[in-house]
Amino acid sequence: MTYFKHDTAIVETPHVGEGTRVWAFVHILGGARIGRNCNICDQVFIEGDVIVGDDVTIKSGVQLWDGVRLEDGVFVGPNATFTNDPFPRSRKRPERFSETVVRRGASIGANATILPGRTIGQFAMVGAGAVVMHDVPPHAIVVGNPAHIRGYVDARTRQTAPSAARGVPVTAAEMKVAGVRVVERPVVEDLRGLLTFAETGAGDLPFTPCRYFIVSGVPSRQVRGEHAHRALQQWLTCIHGECRVLVDDGDVRQEVLLDRPSRALYLPPMVWGVQYNFSADAVLLVLASDPYDAADYIRDYDEFLRLRGRLK
Repeated sequence: MTYFKHDTAIVETPHVGEGTRVWAFVHILGGARIGRNCNICDQVFIEGDVIVGDDVTIKSGVQLWDGVRLEDGVFVGPNATFTNDPFPRSRKRPERFSETVVRRGASIGANATILPGRTIGQFAMVGAGAVVMHDVPPHAIVVGNPAHIRGYVDARTRQTAPSAARGVPVTAAEMKVAGVRVVERPVVEDLRGLLTFAETGAGDLPFTPCRYFIVSGVPSRQVRGEHAHRALQQWLTCIHGECRVLVDDGDVRQEVLLDRPSRALYLPPMVWGVQYNFSADAVLLVLASDPYDAADYIRDYDEFLRLRGRLK
């Protein structure tokens, strides 16, 4: 046996990786697959249709039911609860249990509850006691019941500006994401009010807009965007209220606060963008360089990383 098993543990599967440690009163059913160098703490129960990757930590009091998939480097805190049946009845098993996937490097806090069929994105952080009712985007920090996004974290290999490390949105001077620009436009004030502007021929707008759309009435806990574009360029301005925009080029990830009409964000192609934390009165104006084309969207983060050459 190439892994450690406590005398009180029951391990019915032969599929346990080298270097894994299985501690007291753990019960792992036949068919489960456990990777290398995992740490499975006291009083964990794992059903047969469960896959656990390498370097995973599962703290005490956790049950992994059929359909749970934990990728490499996942951390599951004590008494976190997974579910696999959206409409359970006693002694009535569904034909197929919902598959819940926790992507590589993600962490789930103590006593969090994950509803069936959800995906926790890579390097995401689920706060203690959160109730996850929807998929969690990569790198997102979610808290509360129901869980909502409070911010984004950097993976160990990512970089960030000093102010962003403190949770403060970056300024124009700090922007490091490839091709992205925070643009501060002049404000003209007189007795008639305030006016701000941008022009395509004056070095402001790097493209001639052929389409616009307006986002408003977004509940503060909802998220917009979560995609990149292959060719489309965008110019974002919050003309009323405020919202935050997460931009990510696959190497660097930063957050920008759009809180006045004179501040704009230029988003070039092949940059992952997410808009969130909308104020109740937020009105986001987006100018686009091209007509709508569904094929131009990249909606899967791993596909985006592969196209950027950051993921094999």
